[in-house]
Amino acid sequence: MIQLRDACKTYRKNGSAIAALDGVTLDVERADFLAVLGPSGSGKSTLMNVIGLLDRPDTGAYSFLGEAVDALGEDELATLRNEKIGFVFQSFHLLPKTTALENVELPLLYSRRRDIDGLGARALEAVGLADRASHHPGELSGGEQQRVAIARALVNDPELILADEPTGNLDRRSGLEVIALLQQLNRNGRTVILVTHDEELARMAGRIVRLVDGRVMSDERLPRPSDAVALLTANGG
Repeated sequence: MIQLRDACKTYRKNGSAIAALDGVTLDVERADFLAVLGPSGSGKSTLMNVIGLLDRPDTGAYSFLGEAVDALGEDELATLRNEKIGFVFQSFHLLPKTTALENVELPLLYSRRRDIDGLGARALEAVGLADRASHHPGELSGGEQQRVAIARALVNDPELILADEPTGNLDRRSGLEVIALLQQLNRNGRTVILVTHDEELARMAGRIVRLVDGRVMSDERLPRPSDAVALLTANGG
């Protein structure tokens, strides 16, 4: 699905050049659950932005679903993002004056699919929030708001879910519920990339890539990832 080769990305701050990505090479297969783990400033979010077609590397090559990204124009990238990638962020980015269902349906405004009726309701059902469709974000808990954000990421049936610190604004239990949902999506065949600084959360993925100073320091596949549902049960059901 993803082939990134020797990707570099440099930003300038106060007149100095900062290498956010420094020669990153990475392959991601379909149905992988990959955690990108590293401290603040390690390049995690920059890597997610490159993989998610929100930014381009300065040098290096990137192929997504067999297509060379550097050959695509901005409109083509926007279409690919909308149809093939779902984003989940630490801040839920829900519109406060619209209902949960209306928030979930927003990506459909740009969809080229002919039949979109019922897709938002089905996405909410998939995350266990069918009964919250008419609620506004302020009427939902933090965990429920993040699940609405995940439903929004799912509504166009993307092949890749990118989750950037999705539990950062949640208590531990709500965070585990979100990770349990991502694990279930992965078991159903969805490719998931989780960006986190939390070792415990990273060990709930099937693979951990450790990033330090914009470089991949290790790439480990876990034979037995931690099960978020089991941890929830152990902590009181």
